[in-house]
Amino acid sequence: MLELFISAFVTLFVLIDPLGCAPVYASITTDATAQQRRSMAIRAVVIALLILLLFALYGKQLLGVLGIGLDSFRIAGGIMLFMIALEMVFEKRTQRREDRAQEIVHAPEIEDVSVFPMAMPMIAGPGSIATVMLLMARAQDMQERLVVIAALALTLFLMLLSLLAAGPIMAVLGKKIEAVITRLLGVLLAALAVQFIIDGLRGSFS
Repeated sequence: MLELFISAFVTLFVLIDPLGCAPVYASITTDATAQQRRSMAIRAVVIALLILLLFALYGKQLLGVLGIGLDSFRIAGGIMLFMIALEMVFEKRTQRREDRAQEIVHAPEIEDVSVFPMAMPMIAGPGSIATVMLLMARAQDMQERLVVIAALALTLFLMLLSLLAAGPIMAVLGKKIEAVITRLLGVLLAALAVQFIIDGLRGSFS
């Protein structure tokens, strides 16, 4: 169980990327008070948790309704994660987040950023939704499913801490260190994505 928890936690942590979301959150809440930033951070994480739990618990039924097999979803999800990993390695993902943050900054009518863009798509985006469904599909019983949910809860707890400490984290890390961490996590995510694809192919042709 410990191995499953570590594997699920590393996968979710790399993909959801709490440290990567911190600078974006800091940049789009510069005009907010400390209380407003705290409230929006909590609200964003809670909304993202509800969205991810919904897909974790009922994603399999959704696939069944659409007539999509789990192995096909594993392959598609693995390809999607691999593309995200490439963006992380070549810093495309960071640039896209910064562009999205600038759009929010230049749209003063949007004050509450907890739902958009923080909860969706930055935390509960297509990649994290697909990953949660993949991890739950690999779980063999209820105990393993609870382990995956526990890994998700820990990841989002760290996300909350990261958002609450966004300012100090940016001051400590700086742009260069953040870029190095993002690239390393991208390489790790690429390997995990390839494993998802291998599992899907093995299941399809076995």
